[in-house]
Amino acid sequence: MSLPRIAVDAMGGDEGVRVMVHGAALARRRHDKFKFLLVGDEPRIKAALEDHPNMRSASEILHCEDTVAGDERPSRAIRRAKTTSMGLAINAVKAGECGAAVSGGNTGALMAMSKLALRTMPGIDRPALAALIPTLEEHDVIMLDLGANTECDARNLVQFAIMGAAYSRIVTGRTAPRVRLLNIGTESTKGTDDLQRAAQMLGDATGLDLAFEGYVEADKINRGDVDVVVSDGFTGNIALKAMEGSARFVTDLLKTAFSSSLRSKVGFLISRPATELLKHHLDPNNHNGGVFLGLNGVIVKSHGSATADGVANAVAVTARLLESEITDRIAADLAEMDEHSWHNSGRAGAAVASEPAPADPDGSAR
Repeated sequence: MSLPRIAVDAMGGDEGVRVMVHGAALARRRHDKFKFLLVGDEPRIKAALEDHPNMRSASEILHCEDTVAGDERPSRAIRRAKTTSMGLAINAVKAGECGAAVSGGNTGALMAMSKLALRTMPGIDRPALAALIPTLEEHDVIMLDLGANTECDARNLVQFAIMGAAYSRIVTGRTAPRVRLLNIGTESTKGTDDLQRAAQMLGDATGLDLAFEGYVEADKINRGDVDVVVSDGFTGNIALKAMEGSARFVTDLLKTAFSSSLRSKVGFLISRPATELLKHHLDPNNHNGGVFLGLNGVIVKSHGSATADGVANAVAVTARLLESEITDRIAADLAEMDEHSWHNSGRAGAAVASEPAPADPDGSAR
């Protein structure tokens, strides 16, 4: 199967061109069908390609010296969409020159520019940022929204559940992924009015290829007994940062413990296979690649601090979504949610009586 080209914002991320090109080269080494449009400073990209001959024939360079700063406000970045590497990568998807774009740059700017250029799919009010979170089981859990929308109503949460389930079917192969709403408790009386209305809507809905199983608390996300966790972007981003911080804490704690004495160092050598497995499992580079679901195009966010291996994983996620035609899957799932289920499940609530106003681009998490 011939894949559409993937646009790479080569200037995005903490390390910029060197790591982004290296990561794309690693991805192509594993899957030689990948082709790229590398957007950024041409001399620097050409210099980086010198170390990766497998990329030269598979890549075209779109010269651009301007970049979006990590702390730049999305409203300002939007005005420079036609001159920055991030904006030009997104516009290549809009123009049909590429099937998807990958960037390690400013999350809020990427979300704002992507939404403005590509627009949301019919039936989707707001896109959501989804990512793979490691679990104790074989498959990762899909979690969304992780920061694209700080405030969400019940209708938004239901749409996120539909999109997350479509993504989960690609990743896990389950025909009906297990979906839960992130809440402060599992009892039906817990949570905000919007959470309770969303639960009612999902519980009453018919024709959806998902299994709604109520609520999940944050400490159960990594257990492996749920496939999709749905939240507003404010809560989801905090939960994600807390998990990442806990993972770093455990890793650093083990380093300190194993270096505290000679006996500890001997113990480390004995337990090294287990600790290496733990390190691999907790390394965010091995789960890199957040996806903006709900847009008319595939946009993938790489961690700004990702290594070349992390960027390669983000590119692999991008290719997988292209191969699986994720936007078509989401559209089909939305069509399956018949009008009776959509309009009568929880529609009495004022929050879902009409479509929400578009989010302020500056409200997106960075």
